[in-house]
Amino acid sequence: MNHVHDAQPGETPAPPFWPSRYALGLLVFGGVAGYFLLSEHRAHFLGATPFLLLLACPLMHVFMHRGHGGHGAGHSRPSVQASDSNTPVRPGVSAAGDKP
Repeated sequence: MNHVHDAQPGETPAPPFWPSRYALGLLVFGGVAGYFLLSEHRAHFLGATPFLLLLACPLMHVFMHRGHGGHGAGHSRPSVQASDSNTPVRPGVSAAGDKP
């Protein structure tokens, strides 16, 4: 299945960026820049750490709860009796989970 829509017939698509040597150079350059930024601005970075942790809480709540459907979506399910379920009951254990 070929999903390249911009290529003309007979033309090969451009190689992907991340497995290339340019991506490796970009990662190395970013690592060196990050090291020097942290080593020179350690006091600023460590001073902002408590605020970054507090900011992470609402951001995680917003981005990690997307699949719930929002508040008041009415996801209540009726309670299922143990005898109505299709799960088998182990021998020696009653449907309520108590031993006889």
